[in-house]
Amino acid sequence: MDAIECIKTRMSIRKFKPDRVPEDVLMKVIDTAKWSPSYKNSQPWEAIIVSGRKKEELSRYLVNLLENGEKPSPDIEEPKSWPAENEKRISALLRKRSEITGKDLNDPEVRKKAKIANFNFYGAPHGIFLFHDSSLTTWSIFDLGLFTQSLMLASHSLGLGTVPQAFLTDYAKQIKEFLGIPASKRLVIGISIGYPDMDSPINSYRTERVSTSEIVKFIE
Repeated sequence: MDAIECIKTRMSIRKFKPDRVPEDVLMKVIDTAKWSPSYKNSQPWEAIIVSGRKKEELSRYLVNLLENGEKPSPDIEEPKSWPAENEKRISALLRKRSEITGKDLNDPEVRKKAKIANFNFYGAPHGIFLFHDSSLTTWSIFDLGLFTQSLMLASHSLGLGTVPQAFLTDYAKQIKEFLGIPASKRLVIGISIGYPDMDSPINSYRTERVSTSEIVKFIE
C-alpha cells in the first residue's frame, strides 16, 4: 500500500490473534521507525519488546497492582481536563464505544476491566515499551511521538495491528524495575502488537475525524 493509504487505513486494534510475530519482522518494524525525524537528529528513542512468559508475568503483576489498589504513577501525568472542542470529541468516542460494547464506560468497574484488558495487551503476543532519558525535554517526547507513528504505520504495512496505550504507563516505576530499565529513563508509551483479529466486534469500529476545514486555515 502507498503511504496515504497506510495512514488512512491504520486503526487501533483491541483484539489480537495469539500467533507470535517472527523476530525478524519485529526488527523490520523498529528498523523502519528509526528513520523518523528527531530534534537535531538526537534519536532519543529506546524500545523494549516483551513476549512469551515474561509478558504473561508482567500482565499478572500489573493486574495485581490494580487489584490491590496501587495508585497509578505514570512518568507523564494523565490529563486532568481538556478544552471544550477536545472534550466533545472524547465524549463522542465514549458514547460510540458504549453503544458497541453495551457498557457504560464511565462506570468505575467497567473502567477497571478496561485497564485489565490493557494490562493483558488485548491478547497480543508482544508488547513494546518506548523510553527515553528523563533528562530530555518536551521536544524529545515529540520525537517519540514521531517514532511511535512510524512504528505503527510500518506494522500496518506488514499486516500487523497495533494500539498505543497510555494505561500501560500507569505503573511506570514498577514496569522499569520488572524489565530492568534504569529509573533514569522515562516511560513514554506502551504498544500492543500482533496479528489483528478482524472478526472481533471490537475491531469493527473506526474512530472518526473532524472536517479538515475545522483544523486548517490558509493565510496569504
